[in-house]
Amino acid sequence: MPRKPRNCPAGPPAVRVGPVYIQPALALAPMAGITSHPFRILAKIYGCGLVFSEMIHARALLHGGSYSSQLTYFHEAERPVGLQLFGSEPKLLAAAAQKAEALGADLVDLNLGCPTPRIVRNGEGGALMRRPQLCSAIFKAVTAAVRCPVTVKMRKGWDERLVNAVEIARRAEDAGIAAVTVHGRTVAQRFGGKADWEIIRSVKRAVDIPVFGNGDVASADDAAAMLDYCGCDGVMVGRAALGNPWLFEQIKARLEGNPVPVPPAPPDRIKTALRHLDLLCRFKGDKAALLEMRRQAGWYLKGFPGAALARRKIYGAATAEELRNVMQEYIIQVED
Repeated sequence: MPRKPRNCPAGPPAVRVGPVYIQPALALAPMAGITSHPFRILAKIYGCGLVFSEMIHARALLHGGSYSSQLTYFHEAERPVGLQLFGSEPKLLAAAAQKAEALGADLVDLNLGCPTPRIVRNGEGGALMRRPQLCSAIFKAVTAAVRCPVTVKMRKGWDERLVNAVEIARRAEDAGIAAVTVHGRTVAQRFGGKADWEIIRSVKRAVDIPVFGNGDVASADDAAAMLDYCGCDGVMVGRAALGNPWLFEQIKARLEGNPVPVPPAPPDRIKTALRHLDLLCRFKGDKAALLEMRRQAGWYLKGFPGAALARRKIYGAATAEELRNVMQEYIIQVED
């Protein structure tokens, strides 16, 4: 599959999803345990056009509580922001979408792609790709319940024997869905193998609503190549942004036709990781921040000298302050 991009025109591509204007047409994928408020803020700072919450179960959102409040929290600086819902009951999802809209979400996104076994076993997330008629019922119920745009994130299909993203996208458009995102892997693939960009191109050719492509975008050139090859309206970035919010700045520059910034030096990367930790501490408290950042800090160190030892120290940190000290010591080490 050709992935060498042509020169991009001047000015970043933009896309309208209902009344929501997204520029650049670059989105952060919803990722459980990662895309909470602090990471979304960093993504926005570095030029991401649209961010999404971690996925939220419709029932949990309706029942309320501190955990769902944390998942749905966002700051005005994050706009436009979407809240992603998952579940399998049309009426429940419609009610949850109404609550998400009442909370101020610019978009409500429906999860048809999560491959996590416990989600799939419940007939939710990616399992919905096996039930097109239920998908239609969900789409119709949710779009009828809210005024804000409703979007859908889906996979190529359930497996290579059931590749039905085009059918699901057409059903989405018929039901009033405002945009779709297509991850070019099947649910069965999870995150293995290569993403199939051909299915993204096929979906774009089959519907008139905006289509975001997702899968194997790890650089600015990858993003430009996806837009060029698939003809999609925007690009969604997921795992490649872990510990690497500068990727959004690089993609934005590439799409604007500007020189792509070089990746920051190790000390600057760690300083951003420390900023991320501070944001997490303020948002979730030191204990929860420690658990989340022990994993994310390792991503910031990827490929750096002495990173393996630093990661061991990070994973062994017992408090947020100890984790902060480990990272500060690493800054001194790489600056010497």
